[in-house]
Amino acid sequence: MSERPELPYSREVPTPTAWPLVAAFGTALLFAGIVTNLSASVVGLVLLVLGSAGWFRVVFPREECERIEPTGGQIPVLPVPLPPREAPRKRLVLPVEIHPYRAGLFGGIAGGIAMGVVAAAWGVMEHQSPWLPLNLLVGAVNPTLASASEAELAAFNPGWLAIAGGIHLVLSLLTGLLYVVSLPMMPRRPILFGVVVVPVILTSISWSVMGIVNPAMEEYLSWWWFIGSQVAFGAVCGVVVSRFAKVSLMKDLDLATRMGIERSEGGRS
Repeated sequence: MSERPELPYSREVPTPTAWPLVAAFGTALLFAGIVTNLSASVVGLVLLVLGSAGWFRVVFPREECERIEPTGGQIPVLPVPLPPREAPRKRLVLPVEIHPYRAGLFGGIAGGIAMGVVAAAWGVMEHQSPWLPLNLLVGAVNPTLASASEAELAAFNPGWLAIAGGIHLVLSLLTGLLYVVSLPMMPRRPILFGVVVVPVILTSISWSVMGIVNPAMEEYLSWWWFIGSQVAFGAVCGVVVSRFAKVSLMKDLDLATRMGIERSEGGRS
């Protein structure tokens, strides 16, 4: 009579190791150093590398295991029969239809213009300069602006204008693409979602990180005007995106069909 095949880990179990904990602690220190001190990130990186190396040596190229000693007699381990496999069910993907991606690009550009108009109006009305909102945006990538005076921030600077314009364009386009996939999930009130929900989320995120990323912007910024600019962006972008006809996700088609590849009778594509 042939012996029954042993199940995985029926005679051995993986050897206990603390390397995963070291790697996890290093990862926590690595990200904690971003808001505390650079030395914490350095220590975290060292622990992460050591923990990962030690963990991999325990697992690769062959997993280290320790034998299970039987107690009170040998207990046979019998394989458990598996239930018959059912036919895989198709995963439901929502939404079934979305607006075309170009709608998000057009909507992002239009919403970015509307947002820029509101921000410039705030700069003119409260600081007599339309350039101050753009210069404050540069502070997200240039920490030296945190010590700049109000006169310097209100002055025209072509370099800062180019940087701020690039940041604003990229963020507007990415948010427009977000509207493409999010608006169809709110079929009853899509414009309300674009005008209220998304601006509230973006304002909350900006408020939580503003003091860390750009303290100067937090000092000069008027949150009511900031919320107004977000609402203007959401309203214009939502209207532009919603005017485009929806397209199917083609989730049930194969990759070749999605890419539009046709094959001729001779077998050449």
